[in-house]
Amino acid sequence: MNKGFYSIPVVAITLILVVVLFEFSSVDAIVQSLIYNNDTQIWLVDKNDPLLDLIFYSGIKKIFISLVLFLLFSLIFLRKFNWVKKNTKGMIIVVLAGFIVPLTVGALKEATNMPCPNQLVEYGGLYQHIGLFESLSIDQQRPAARCYPAGHASGGFSLLALLFLFVAARSRRNILVVVMALGWSTAGYKMFIGDHFLGHNVVTMVLAWLLILIIAFVIEKIENRFFNKNIRR
Repeated sequence: MNKGFYSIPVVAITLILVVVLFEFSSVDAIVQSLIYNNDTQIWLVDKNDPLLDLIFYSGIKKIFISLVLFLLFSLIFLRKFNWVKKNTKGMIIVVLAGFIVPLTVGALKEATNMPCPNQLVEYGGLYQHIGLFESLSIDQQRPAARCYPAGHASGGFSLLALLFLFVAARSRRNILVVVMALGWSTAGYKMFIGDHFLGHNVVTMVLAWLLILIIAFVIEKIENRFFNKNIRR
């Protein structure tokens, strides 16, 4: 993986470009037209299918929660084990990302109040499309719709922090493939049932990685400031 992938400024600029791309282009509408049948007014996937929900949403969500809680449990109760000692910093990054990324995305959803695709008039909903940067008149308010960025995919993408648990390039590539598969399984499912646009998920993915890099940077600074300094003494 190139250095730019781990560069906070590069990823921050990428996030800005991604937001602008999806906000001022028709990419979302083009992709969504392949998912929604205007004639039947049916989405590609039935959101009421319990098996699909288990596989692509609730099941993956349980995997994410279980992993983060296991690492947190290990940091608290198994910290004397060699594996935990050797990987403490990486585990802390993963646990913090598991909390901070979903909470940040949730806060942004509260602030943006942008409708989901299935809430828009063109897809059988009640709301007109409202852009992220669109100004409303004084007598207008944004709908109470919390769909931007994508919240459900944030948990899966927060597991990108697992890259900091491994040193070998091959291991990191394998982890990247697995996490992206998990993240986009949920992201794709939520798109196919009409809950999110493609842009919602891409923004969440890039934002999650940016937050992870910031967390890793802060942890590194704390380690150098308080722990490595004491060792040198």
